[in-house]
Amino acid sequence: MKKILTPTVIILLCTLFIAVMPTEAEGSIYGDTVRLHILANSDSKEDQAVKLILRDAILEKYGKRLSLFEGVDRAKEELSEFLPEIKSFSDKVLSDIGYPAECTVTLTEEWYNTREYESFTLPCGYYTSLRILIGEGAGQNWWCVMFPPLCLDVATSDAKYTPEEEILISKKYNVKFKILELVSEFAR
Repeated sequence: MKKILTPTVIILLCTLFIAVMPTEAEGSIYGDTVRLHILANSDSKEDQAVKLILRDAILEKYGKRLSLFEGVDRAKEELSEFLPEIKSFSDKVLSDIGYPAECTVTLTEEWYNTREYESFTLPCGYYTSLRILIGEGAGQNWWCVMFPPLCLDVATSDAKYTPEEEILISKKYNVKFKILELVSEFAR
């Protein structure tokens, strides 16, 4: 019995491991995506409204720039180079509307849960984020995919995507994402 049970358990574990590992295309989604993540100062109605005002201003000023790049590496370089400018711009937007807080702006790796949209799904995992904290950053957040430019209605119609990015917008994602999410949450 033990001679049969051990190989069976090994085969089952290997099968489970293979099932939860992302395919090459799925794995590249994490590296080929830059998210915009804005956290409000608090959950008050005013702070949540300010978050949306800042979101719109950031997307209007910087979103289209990112849609011009053919690759995520150039988009990340651009964002890295412009972090001080993005902070100054964000602070000015807040100042112009009479909001007393300042922003903290970073380009960082952040964990995101699986997110389903009408036409695509993003698996859970760590993604590069342009993270903007308004004041304390203790309120509800808002995020989108800044590159490829899925935040922008205008940009999505003209954007050119890699085969990996096409998975996002064509609903050709793999059902292994849910298994991967459960295992990732457990291992996290």
